[in-house]
Parts: sequence; structure tokens; C-alpha cells
Amino acid sequence: MTAPLRVSLPDQKLVEALEPAAGVEFFVWDFSGPAPAGRLDIVVPPYMRGPEVLAALESVEIGLVQSQSIGYDGVADVLPAGCLFANAAGVHETSTAELALGMMIASQRGMADFARNQATGTWDNRQRPSLADRRVLLVGYGGVGKAIEARLLPFETQVTRMASREREDAGGKIFGIDSLYEQLPLHDIVVVSVPLSEQTKQLVDAKFLAAMPDGALLVNVARGPVADTDALLAETSSGRLRAALDVTDPEPLPADHPLWTSPGVLITPHVGGASSAMFPRMVRLIKQQIGLMLEGKEPVNVVLGGPSRS
Repeated sequence: MTAPLRVSLPDQKLVEALEPAAGVEFFVWDFSGPAPAGRLDIVVPPYMRGPEVLAALESVEIGLVQSQSIGYDGVADVLPAGCLFANAAGVHETSTAELALGMMIASQRGMADFARNQATGTWDNRQRPSLADRRVLLVGYGGVGKAIEARLLPFETQVTRMASREREDAGGKIFGIDSLYEQLPLHDIVVVSVPLSEQTKQLVDAKFLAAMPDGALLVNVARGPVADTDALLAETSSGRLRAALDVTDPEPLPADHPLWTSPGVLITPHVGGASSAMFPRMVRLIKQQIGLMLEGKEPVNVVLGGPSRS
């Protein structure tokens, strides 16, 4: 008799959504107590907990860690040897792109000002910048960047795509990051969606911001440390640049931090993927991984790990 596939999930809601399946045994483990005894073929950690929680896996025999996030910065430092780690590609891109587009529209059309004016009964109907006809630079062209592009094009924007290396696809040229400082001055809106790494940490620094034209909008849906907060504060406080930020450094942003009240800055509390679309998509991904492993096939979205990890 074949041993069942043993899957740990962080809450009962996921267990109920996945439903009983032949050859699969579910456990609830939220990492706050001891791990279930024995090997775990798939472990799904709690959402929005830092990579440090994976230290709890050190003494557990595990096949696959299935994250609920796209990003995996810091995971390689704590992932036990022999473990596979899969990210949640396909789960968050749509919601993050929705938020990025919404923040662009809100920033361009002055929605935050209108909300404040409504509270005071102020009628201010002066002209605001459009999103239409704006030149938008996408710094980062992975799943999130592609989803943002798909939503921007119907708004009649001019989109330039930039990835780690230059290449061509059906949509034309994708610039390499080595063209960054040539492209920044040419764009009204710059959207950053790169993963956090040693190469991208504080990519958005004083030099980056200085290269953006006056009045330009920076949108950060990547990770907080991708941007230099002090440099960003200096540019927005002066009124030269505007920013729409779903991520900040530090995070959470302290209540008394000057970035909250800097002119032209719109902040959301790292909720790019936190929409009603997340849960059913996460359930589908876990079901897919279970099905693949039951068939003896390789799981999808594996970004780290394996027997040879050093």
C-alpha cells in the first residue's frame, strides 16, 4: 500500500477548501507549535510571515515548501538542505497589477485630494494629469510587470518594458537594466516590480530619482528596500516627484514617519496581493502541486532548493 501524501496547511480554512482527497492526509500547522510527527511532503507556511519562520523546518523531513507569496528574498539563508521551495507565481500578479493601475489613476487624477476635499466640502475642479498618453516605464518584467502592462495598454499609454537583460518578444524590444539611466528621463511614470535581491536593494536611490523628470510619478509594488526611503522623502518633500507606494522601508511604516504626509505620496499597506482573488488561486495552486506529486511529477514554481543546495 502506498503511503499517503502528507500536507501541512496553516489554517483550517485551507483544509476545508481543499476537501478530502484519496491518498492525501492534511494537517493544520501554523508554525506556532511543534510540527506534525513524521515526514511532510508539502508544507504551506502562514501568509506574510518573514523567512525566519522557516527555521521551524530544520528538524522536519520535508519535500516541498509551498509559499503563499511571490517574493522569496532571504529564504535561501534559512531553507533546510534538501528542501524544495516554490513561490506563489500565478496567485498574486493580477491583484498586484490591479492595485498598481489603481494607484496610477488615483495619483494622476488626484483622488486623494478629492477625498480630502469632500471631507471639508471644498470644490476644486482644476485640471489634473491624465493616465492616457503618458509614457510609462516598467522596471521589472516578470509576472507582475506583464500583468501591469496588459492593464495599461487599454488606457492608451506608451509602455516601455525593462528587464535584467535586453531581449525581443512578440511585443517588441525589452530593454535591459543597463539602459535604466537612458530611459528614466523619458518617462512620466516609472513602475518598479523587481524582486528584492542584492542587485536590486536600493535600486531606487538618489541617482535614480534625480534622473526622473520633474512631476514624474514613481510606483513601487516591489519590496520596500528596493527604494531608498530618505532619497524618496527628499524628492517628494520638495514637490519635484510624486510616489505611489504599496511597500515601504521600514514596514510597517511608523505612524509618525514623514512619508505619510509628504505631498504627492499615496501609500497602501503592502496589500498588492491581498484581494478576494488570492484564496481561490492559492487553493488551485496547492491542488495542482498535490496532483503533480501524487503522479510522481515535479512540482511547479520551484525557485530554490534541492539535494545539491550548498
